[in-house]
Amino acid sequence: MIYYVLYNPLAGNGNNEQKVKELQSLYEAELSYLDITQITDYPILISSLESDDVLIICGGDGTLNKFINLTDGLDIPNNILYYAAGTGNDFLKDIEKTAETTPFSIKELIKDLPVAEINGKCYRFLNNVGFGIDGYCCEVGDKLKETSDKPVNYTAIAIKGLLFHFKPVNATVTVDGNTYTYKKVWIAPTMKGRFYGGGMIPTPNQNRADPDGTLSVMIFYGKGKLKTLSVFPSIFKGKHVKHKDMVAIHTGKDIAVIFDRPTPLQVDGETVLGVTSYHAMAKVSCDILETV
Repeated sequence: MIYYVLYNPLAGNGNNEQKVKELQSLYEAELSYLDITQITDYPILISSLESDDVLIICGGDGTLNKFINLTDGLDIPNNILYYAAGTGNDFLKDIEKTAETTPFSIKELIKDLPVAEINGKCYRFLNNVGFGIDGYCCEVGDKLKETSDKPVNYTAIAIKGLLFHFKPVNATVTVDGNTYTYKKVWIAPTMKGRFYGGGMIPTPNQNRADPDGTLSVMIFYGKGKLKTLSVFPSIFKGKHVKHKDMVAIHTGKDIAVIFDRPTPLQVDGETVLGVTSYHAMAKVSCDILETV
């Protein structure tokens, strides 16, 4: 038996090597380390495994997102474990585990994940697909990472964006055939789990384990900068939902969001620029689309 550690050296603000070293003390079996950013052919990797070999994904939500998209459609008979080394760790929060948790199996948890069609491409997502100021924050964060190795303060970016830089949009949201329109939309994420953005809870009642794969979309809309800024922090406790005049939540299996101008979007924290719409669907195949 060999444990193949697929690690992301960039996870945890570049501090993942220490987490990788910790794995050696947890297993007596042989460990083989593979930089997940350098793996170019997953079918060859999977076909080379013996039946009792185990995969360990070591990274954060973004690392998991890359793995589920690059292996989408592959039959992986081996067990898949997860050892968290990220910064936000929203997936862990949602399943009520912590970064100190020893590696655990996620094989069932990454089955039948929803997809988002964005600019003609198909993305599987573990936590959410977000549209609006969250995408803007990821865009700014990416630029900061290019020039500095300091941890990115996404909360500060969001506050500055709300006050100065991000302009709200008008949106059309269609959920299972029912269409709604909203003005001055700040964010409109569709959620598989409850958490995103390092601890925000946009849809407190969303259930990752729902057998039908139901998703929830939350629209934060209708108010100006100061009112939005005063309510926005309550999203970290899920209390924003009390503000019915500026927060709407819809649930369904087929959710489409259209903005009236291009806006950055993020999928599990991975940025996609210049997007005007996304289409999120529960339990469908990416076969008919180009898979990322």
